[in-house]
Amino acid sequence: MRLRGTRASRNIEDRRRRGGAKAGGIGGVGLLIVLAVGYFAGIDVTPLLEGAAPMQQQSSSRELTPQEERAGEFAARVLTTTEEVWGQIFPQQVGKPYRPPIMVLYAGVTQSPCGGASGATGPFYCPADRKAYLDTAFFATMERQLGAKGDFAAAYVIAHEVAHHVQNELGILPEVNRRRAAVSQAEANALTVRLELQADCLSGVWARAVGSRLEQGDLEEALNAARQIGDDTLQRNAGRVPQPHTFTHGTSAQRAGWFKRGYDSGDMNQCDTFAARRL
Repeated sequence: MRLRGTRASRNIEDRRRRGGAKAGGIGGVGLLIVLAVGYFAGIDVTPLLEGAAPMQQQSSSRELTPQEERAGEFAARVLTTTEEVWGQIFPQQVGKPYRPPIMVLYAGVTQSPCGGASGATGPFYCPADRKAYLDTAFFATMERQLGAKGDFAAAYVIAHEVAHHVQNELGILPEVNRRRAAVSQAEANALTVRLELQADCLSGVWARAVGSRLEQGDLEEALNAARQIGDDTLQRNAGRVPQPHTFTHGTSAQRAGWFKRGYDSGDMNQCDTFAARRL
C-alpha cells in the first residue's frame, strides 16, 4: 500500500508508553470481560491463544521500540485514508457529515468503557466512546500465527474497525445490541455474524476508494486476511470441528465474499447483510 506523502491522522491516542502488561495472554476475568463485548470486535483470535501464559506487569513507562514506532505511524496513516474516504462517501451516500473515530494504540492490555481489552483478543471498536482499540503487536500476530501477511492485510484490519464506527454512526450497532438482548444465544450469534460481514463489506468499499494507493497483490492480501480470520478457519486451526451455531464473524468464504462485494460495488447500499437471505 502506497502511504508515502499521506499525513498521520491526529485522531490517535497513543497509550503504548504507559505501564501495562506484556506477553502471551490475558487472565480469566479479563478474558470474560472482553468476550462479553466481543460482538464489537473485528477479530477474535482467542481460540488460537488458549493456555497462553498470564500477563506480566511492566514498569510504569517505557520507550517505544523502532518496530512499534513504525507500526504506529502506519496505523495513523491508514486511519487518515479512512477519514478521507468516509469523509467523502458518507455525505454522498448517506446525506450526513462523517464524524471520524479516535484510534487508541496500546500495548498488552488497556481499559475502555466496553471493558478491559487485550491484544490477545484482537482489535475492537467501542461505541460508548466512539474509539477503535488496537494493540499494534497484533500485526505480528496476523503474520506469524494467522497467516495473514502484508501491509494491506494490516490496513484491512484498521478499516474493519472503522467500519464498525460507520455502523455506529448509522445507528446499526445500538439496534443490533437491542435485538441481541431479546433472542437466544444462537440467534444473537447469527446477528453478530451479519454485523461483522457488513463491516467487511464496508471495508471493501474503503478499499475500492483508496485504489490509487494500492499496489500489486494488495487486494489478495486483504482477501487472504479475511479468509484466515473466518470462524471456521480459526476453529479448525485450534483443533476443533467448526460449529456454525457458535460463529460470531462468519466463515472464511463469507468474509472474503462480502469484502469483495463492497470492493466491486463501492456502494454502501450493497452491504445490507441484514436484508440478505443468504450470506
